[in-house]
Amino acid sequence: MEKHKYHVHIKWTENRKGLMCSPELENTQTNETNCIPVATPPEFPGGVPHIWSPEHLFTAAVSSCLMTTFLAIAEMSKLDYVSFTCASEGILEKVDGKFIMSEIHLFPEVVITDASKQERAKRIVEKAEAACLISNSIKSKVIMTTKITIQN
Repeated sequence: MEKHKYHVHIKWTENRKGLMCSPELENTQTNETNCIPVATPPEFPGGVPHIWSPEHLFTAAVSSCLMTTFLAIAEMSKLDYVSFTCASEGILEKVDGKFIMSEIHLFPEVVITDASKQERAKRIVEKAEAACLISNSIKSKVIMTTKITIQN
């Protein structure tokens, strides 16, 4: 497979805030770019609450990669499912004098209708985590607690 490139542009706007955009995400019909405000999290001096931070985006990258990888593997495996959700938690701590995202906790839940497919669904989630390119690209420990729910 050839290399892929993803472009992101950050522009400082004020105080501890900026705007993150990607020219690849521009809506060609409206010429609007899908931008996300980003800021220092409120736990740091000058941090801003209620705005995406690098720490949130890092955690979201792992969680969303799990989801998209699960969707691909489930489709290839012909797994019937009702829904996929995943709560996640990133742990920031100071190690050897440096701040790091030491752990990412993932809590995926897959809802299926066939109880006999419960173990198969769990294996597919585990396979997705093992194949997730973001998890495979980071130093953080990824800890996953999977829940498979049967919907009647």
